[in-house]
Amino acid sequence: MTKLQYIKCHGSGNDFIMIDGVAQADRLSGVDLAALARTACDRSKGIGSDGVLLLVSSASGYGMRMFNPDGTEAGMCGNGIRCVARLAERYVGQREFDLASGGRIIRVRHAEPICRGIETYGAQIGIRTASDDFAFMAGRERFVEQPIEALADDLLFTAIDTGNPHLVARVGRIDLERLDELGRRANGMRDILPHGVNLSLCEQRDGHTLFVATYERGAGITLSCGTAMTSAATAAVLAGRMQAERDIRVMNRGGMVLCRTHIGREGIVTRLTGNATFEWSGSLDFDGEALRYDVSDKTDEQQAWLRFVDEINAPSSPKR
Repeated sequence: MTKLQYIKCHGSGNDFIMIDGVAQADRLSGVDLAALARTACDRSKGIGSDGVLLLVSSASGYGMRMFNPDGTEAGMCGNGIRCVARLAERYVGQREFDLASGGRIIRVRHAEPICRGIETYGAQIGIRTASDDFAFMAGRERFVEQPIEALADDLLFTAIDTGNPHLVARVGRIDLERLDELGRRANGMRDILPHGVNLSLCEQRDGHTLFVATYERGAGITLSCGTAMTSAATAAVLAGRMQAERDIRVMNRGGMVLCRTHIGREGIVTRLTGNATFEWSGSLDFDGEALRYDVSDKTDEQQAWLRFVDEINAPSSPKR
């Protein structure tokens, strides 16, 4: 039986079980992390979350690992890395520093609050517009608002790689049932999407506001996905529908983040800024199959976040 301390946290409603793998490195050695994620993330039998985050030591100092509810390991998590940045700041002692994730180095910073009482962090996410994850691109450098007829004959998709592969399609109104259908279909098309994909539908509400809903590979539809919101904002800039170097409000069912895209000689970088809310802490016992846990040290941060969400909640939410 392995006993671990954990923090229940979320970024824009995308909730996680976070474990300090630096302080608890010895306890974690030998733990099947995939099995832990499958058990702990189960909302009926475990703690319940969209994934398990670990703060770990890395060659560059500190890093993040993230496991989906199905046990697969994600290359990057935009909402998760903000939460890990908040935990790592205790070790680093600086407001701005680097975190390793999925073979990349991500610059993170303790940012100005998006609303009073909301702990806020930003992450500079490097963007690639082509990768081996998009076999359908056939050597093209960019795939911006183009059809993928095998997936949907009435939508135009933009391909974005944030460390995770994303497809974004602009729609007049988000339909969650169709999103689920498209997400499942896309993740079964391994001939053109060999490693699966996160698929988002995106409403453009005005010249600086988007509303995004996402089907995440390994998780299904979540309240929000940080790299999906990053991808949606970047896609809007690449399509010429929004401007680079300006904040884009990206709304989702879990709240809101700010994204700002920079296009330069070195490539494309989009800054993702949003909350890193700690709900409670506790301990868990895991024997490789079964899990027991307790909840202690609840904070008032979630109440502050919910008040913020109530303030920004748009009347035209996606139909369920």
